[in-house]
Amino acid sequence: MSDIILETRNLTKHYGGVHALQDATFTLRKGEHVAIMGDNGAGKSTFVRQITGVEQPTRGEIHFGGKQVHFAGPLDAREAGIEAVFQTLALADDLDVSDNLFLGREKTKFDWLGPFRFLDYKAMRADTIAALEKTAVKIPNIRNTIQNMSGGQRQCVAIARTATFHSKLTIMDEPTAALGVQETAQVENIIRTLKEQGEPLILISHNMRQVMDLVDRIVVFRRGRICANLRKEDTDGQDVVAYITGAKTQPEYEVAEAV
Repeated sequence: MSDIILETRNLTKHYGGVHALQDATFTLRKGEHVAIMGDNGAGKSTFVRQITGVEQPTRGEIHFGGKQVHFAGPLDAREAGIEAVFQTLALADDLDVSDNLFLGREKTKFDWLGPFRFLDYKAMRADTIAALEKTAVKIPNIRNTIQNMSGGQRQCVAIARTATFHSKLTIMDEPTAALGVQETAQVENIIRTLKEQGEPLILISHNMRQVMDLVDRIVVFRRGRICANLRKEDTDGQDVVAYITGAKTQPEYEVAEAV
């Protein structure tokens, strides 16, 4: 049985005459943590939007869990087991932690009453506490509303939401870009916890120190194409920057660059 959890084959996205993503072939194995790096406009976010169903690819295939998939939208991807934490977080400021974790997927009780259902707050709070423990997130009061939390706590809530629903794949897009030193350390500890638990993760980051500390492999995008696939132990920061700027290209990608 294959240990590949995610595979894309020649994934391509065109916006009219703009080729934002071209022939991206990518694999992610169970338990593996992979960083996606590249300059602004390199195709990183476009790639993730295709995987998570936010946009539809122009052509190419996405295989998840050994099956070819076609996600009509983010909800389809989420139901399949892909949870994404974007920079915007998509949290409701006026709701507390449990309400945000279960937003759109609320637990109910007395379902036998037909249309007259009641939210099961007790069950949602118990599952929220379990999710926070799983990711080692420390939130003093889960009944506190999101608007009264720090940026780091908000980011941790968004990450904990992925653990609540037993995701098969977590994708994080610049999870610490707007955080301070202590909050960044907390998010990085969560990523390490997910690694220890054998959960695969894709990390989009410009932070070279963070990438070298946290992942197994680095995939570099340039001008909408994958230009390098590097094992962390075989590379360093200067080498990665050379691929990002185009000073270096791996031989297996040179033909693709010339197309």
